[in-house]
Amino acid sequence: DWHLGHANILDFKQSDGSSVRDFSDVDEMHEYMIAQHNSVVKPNDKVYVLGDVCFTNKWLHIVARFNGDKVLIKGNHDTLKLSQYESYFRDVRGSHQFKGVLMTHIPVHPESLARWGFNIHGHLHTNRVLLANGSVDKRYLNVSVESLKNYIPISLEEALKI
Repeated sequence: DWHLGHANILDFKQSDGSSVRDFSDVDEMHEYMIAQHNSVVKPNDKVYVLGDVCFTNKWLHIVARFNGDKVLIKGNHDTLKLSQYESYFRDVRGSHQFKGVLMTHIPVHPESLARWGFNIHGHLHTNRVLLANGSVDKRYLNVSVESLKNYIPISLEEALKI
């Protein structure tokens, strides 16, 4: 959920009233996210971007500054034509599945999850999928940038450990 160029995301608040993204402007946000991403992702590393790259193609060129061989799992804000993403992503998909893991932008419904067992997703920013008793559902892992420590992407191995 990079939300490149999305100035209004800087006004989003968490339940405690603090900022979801504490940056003075989108340029500062972009530079920080790129630096954090590139601190652990090398140019040839496979990267799954779980949606919400940007609203318009005005900001899409920034994707080139993020290291990695990128696959886009489209999010609800990724509404550009496929041809516009092709310069920046090796592949564009609705989801990706393997070895009991389903990667999506929006978390899948719990009744649909039984087939995979584990859902790595974005979309929720700092929120989590909860069980009826209010505890975190451990079958889901939110990897929205705001939910990661210092906006640093995690490896698939780390995600599976969590």
